[in-house]
Amino acid sequence: MALPEYLFMSVEDYLALDNNSQDARYEYLDGEVRMLAGGSTYHSALISRLGAVLERALEQSACWTYNSDIRLELSESYYVYPDLSVSCDESDQRLGSSILHPCMVVEVLSLSTEAIDTGEKLRAYLTHPTIQEYVIVDSLSTWIEVYHREEDGWKLRTYGPGSTVRLEHLGIQFDVDTLYRGMDLQATRRQTKRKRVNNQGNF
Repeated sequence: MALPEYLFMSVEDYLALDNNSQDARYEYLDGEVRMLAGGSTYHSALISRLGAVLERALEQSACWTYNSDIRLELSESYYVYPDLSVSCDESDQRLGSSILHPCMVVEVLSLSTEAIDTGEKLRAYLTHPTIQEYVIVDSLSTWIEVYHREEDGWKLRTYGPGSTVRLEHLGIQFDVDTLYRGMDLQATRRQTKRKRVNNQGNF
């Protein structure tokens, strides 16, 4: 009998697992537990570079930037580890392992996370009351999407090569080309295509 791809458990058991884990981090999506995998060099560099941009822009403000070490509690049954998040709420600045009131969340896509980051997590982030912007950064092509909350709903803006990304809620902007500097994304796409073909042939 094949084992399930993901585990299912109570939120209490999940928190005990995640809080006591020394070597891995786990997300909890309405009862489903997923262990987070490592990313590529490009994935890591994009997170680091964008985190530096956010931190420099916010260093004189009351907002804090968090990396993927910090768990985000979206609800009593939904816990995730975004690649980056920003909170301007003082209650999130106490010593702990979770925050509850982010105003911005960033996910850098990889081959293994693209479907959930643009699907289930997208819906969860956009329904959270304090999140004002959700930023999706592609690590396989020069492409960034920004979902910005407005009075009548969400507006999506997309940015490619030569563009300047504007994060309106926090008044931050940065050049797409600077974020992706030095990355050979054409080679990355070729490698990704080969992996997809190989995976389709394995059952």
